[in-house]
Amino acid sequence: MRIGLIGTGRIGSFHAAALARLPDAGSLLLADADPARAARLADRLGATAAPTVDQVFTWGVDAVVIATATEGHADLVVRAVRGGLPVFCEKPVAPDLARTLAVLREVASVGGTLQLGFMRRFDAGYTTARELVRSGALGRLHTVRTTTADPAPPPAAYLATSGGLYRDCLVHDFDMVRWVTGREVSEVYATGTDGGYPAFRDSGDVHTAAALLTLDDGTLVSSTATRCNGAGYDVRMELAGELDQITSGLDDRTPIASTEPHGPPPASKPWSGFLERFGPAYEAELAAFVRLVRGEGPNPCDGREALAAFRVAEACELSRRERRPVRPAELPDL
Repeated sequence: MRIGLIGTGRIGSFHAAALARLPDAGSLLLADADPARAARLADRLGATAAPTVDQVFTWGVDAVVIATATEGHADLVVRAVRGGLPVFCEKPVAPDLARTLAVLREVASVGGTLQLGFMRRFDAGYTTARELVRSGALGRLHTVRTTTADPAPPPAAYLATSGGLYRDCLVHDFDMVRWVTGREVSEVYATGTDGGYPAFRDSGDVHTAAALLTLDDGTLVSSTATRCNGAGYDVRMELAGELDQITSGLDDRTPIASTEPHGPPPASKPWSGFLERFGPAYEAELAAFVRLVRGEGPNPCDGREALAAFRVAEACELSRRERRPVRPAELPDL
């Protein structure tokens, strides 16, 4: 097998290294808008660097991994599936709902294979939470709380093209709400603040956000996110039922301190970022993609699954702007 990886920045370099460690992944062909960057990474991994992205599609590969900036995803996904190549793409498919729908319709029309990068589906804590909820161990769920907190804001240039905090960040929480509970989101109400930071205001984004979701069985979900959590990288999900309650993401590296006299001590080495916190999950999702390409496993997160989470994020952004409850059913679908 030969896999072409496009985009050798932070996440692309991480994915390339993970693929290089997988014995079933075969060889790697790396490409980037900056050919020198791709060449340096190829030298470190013993892979091959292509002089341009075009060569990924002409030099002969069995699958494509897309890890470019968001604005490049849609065209590359379409090009790959039209060429009959299975695709793994970091979320999102596109920065907006209209183009996301257009890409997914194209994938469906050619019978293409597309796996989206929602790595939390491969995290041990979230997987266990899903099993406990689905087994009935918690009883009927009544409350879910999720939080995602980055230690520091990304560069202003990233904010301008990210799609915003709901689409870029909280979309992972929305995917977990659906995946863990097995329920759909029927209504959202969302708000946010730019905190006085010019970069967020200038890009029309917020640095802290909150959303109240109502699931189709009446379960209430509160989801919060921030770009400015100086204590460290914090991602948790709490699920409370009539029989029991559980938490994913709570361990000795969670950057939260108790004020109780006999509470647990603060983390001595808090999580620094998403690659460190979810490293094993990222590797597991790529291993699943390799199995999918080889015909040895199912697609763990296809376009329709990713679209469902994106539509919740889109509904939250609409709710924030218009200051009203929004039902995802109001938005276009496939």
